Amino acid sequence: MIVRMKKLTLLCTRASREQTLTSLRDMGVLHLQHITAPEGEGLDEARNHFAYLRRALDELPKQPHSAPSGQAATATVKTIWTLIRSKQTLTDKIKQLTTEQSRYELFGAFNVEDVRTLRDQGMQIKLLSAPIKQHPKEPKGAKLIELGRDRTSVAFALISRNNVEIDAEELPLPERSAVEITKQIVTLNAELEKTQETLKGFSGDYAAIERIVCEAEDNVNYLEARNGMGQTEQVAYLRGFIPAEQEKPLRELAKKQGWATILETPSDADNVPTLLRNPKWVKPIKAVLDMIGVIPGYKELDVSALFLIFLSIFFAFLIGDAGYGLLFIALTLFGKKKTKRNETAQPALNLLMLMSACCVIFGVLTGNYFGIMLESLPAPLVALSSDYLTGKTAAGWSSDLAANHVMFVCFAIGTLHLTLAHGWNLFRKINSWSALTDFGWLCSTWALFSIVLQMVLYMELPAWIIATQMPLLGTGVLLIIVSLLLTKSYFGLVTLALDVINNFVDIISYVRLYAVGAASLAIAQAFNGMAMDIGFGSIGAIGAALILFAGHGLNIILGAMGVMVHGIRLNTLEFSGHAGVEWAGIHFKPFSKQEENEFKQN
Repeated sequence: MIVRMKKLTLLCTRASREQTLTSLRDMGVLHLQHITAPEGEGLDEARNHFAYLRRALDELPKQPHSAPSGQAATATVKTIWTLIRSKQTLTDKIKQLTTEQSRYELFGAFNVEDVRTLRDQGMQIKLLSAPIKQHPKEPKGAKLIELGRDRTSVAFALISRNNVEIDAEELPLPERSAVEITKQIVTLNAELEKTQETLKGFSGDYAAIERIVCEAEDNVNYLEARNGMGQTEQVAYLRGFIPAEQEKPLRELAKKQGWATILETPSDADNVPTLLRNPKWVKPIKAVLDMIGVIPGYKELDVSALFLIFLSIFFAFLIGDAGYGLLFIALTLFGKKKTKRNETAQPALNLLMLMSACCVIFGVLTGNYFGIMLESLPAPLVALSSDYLTGKTAAGWSSDLAANHVMFVCFAIGTLHLTLAHGWNLFRKINSWSALTDFGWLCSTWALFSIVLQMVLYMELPAWIIATQMPLLGTGVLLIIVSLLLTKSYFGLVTLALDVINNFVDIISYVRLYAVGAASLAIAQAFNGMAMDIGFGSIGAIGAALILFAGHGLNIILGAMGVMVHGIRLNTLEFSGHAGVEWAGIHFKPFSKQEENEFKQN
């Protein structure tokens, strides 16, 4: 649910603005919108100090069981910065030496001092480089020696008594020999590793430094709020948004503090932040929304619940293996045990648990356990599978029939998904002419669904369904046209034909659930076959086990990528496009101290 907001305008005396901001920060319910760009009055210094502390904290590994150094956090930060600068210096030197090493690599190992000595005795020794297809000619009275080559260039040494010209690039003599460069790089890398170890020794101070980082960030936020206020000679004022449920407490505080306040319903022109507050069972989807960095706009639908439900279903189809699902559940339980005191990790683990459970159910129904052939499964597991999804006939199991049945389910899920999008919009717009648009798209979606079944799956539909396809599609298009005319959305008329085609394509796009799942099954079976060809005898058992481990590990990674690409896409693009959700929202960020922020996105 998207929490209803109130727009606040607050006026106070200029002399009391510090006290006003302190009181508002303690209350922690106001999302500020700066009147002016927050600059000056110590803000640059505060931002630099925060960045200084933040960088020191970022350098430390999180090792909560490490012992603290015992010195003050500010002193530790200074020490860390000394180590940071040392790391940077060492890294720059190593980079410089590595560049020099690679530049002269083709010339091989030679003693630079010997070359200098020969030059002092009057010998002309030049280091040359030329493109591999432009081999220079050896000048008269000189010796041209090839020292090395790669795919693009050749390295030479030109030796002569007199100065001669040659068509090649001359490189200056390096400051040190290749052997010396290698030794210096080894020495510097050892120093860099020692510096890293010293830095890790302060990991026990992470919590103490994190506290002063939070204090510095709070200071920056406070100064930005203060410097972003509008002001005249006597009055200072600010604007922002608060949850409507906080109106009464704010008015009471304003009465005590002597503020003048205006609380009003936000207009369409206002950039209102979004605060999500969902039931506990929906909260796991927060992990996905945070990961992809999106949130619905204030005026849009909160599709969190449907996102969670359908992402779990899509996960089941895309992974499609009960064995993998059980493995995920075991890993999730292990993760929950290790992070039981870490609240921030729980939404992602709860989400993985739900999706894994769905994966197990679908894998059981399709008889898929680590890609093992259905015929090879134990009888109890075969009995648990669905005859429809496995394509069972009197003659046995038909893979083609199973594929058609799974694709039909995919198209049906897609049609239901899009139906819920337009149905939800229809309910919200029921008192406006624009509701006809969504009703029209509902008619179009179901007509196109039956057409998809005929064109893609070659299904023989009942005559009455075939007879209603075109009238239902025509009725939907007509309703859309009427709605666009009544709402004066004339541009929609221009794109209507393309939108109908896109509606057809969107339904078909749900076949990706079958395609990715089928590819995953094929990969699993291929690696199983490779392992079986090697055999599980005393000698080949290790090789077969490695193939199974690597193959199924790769398959799991590919499956996870498929969920990221396809499962999330079907929710954020196909469904959201039909539901009118543009994910254009901004997070509700109340003005408060870091550790006291109670209004977090749920």
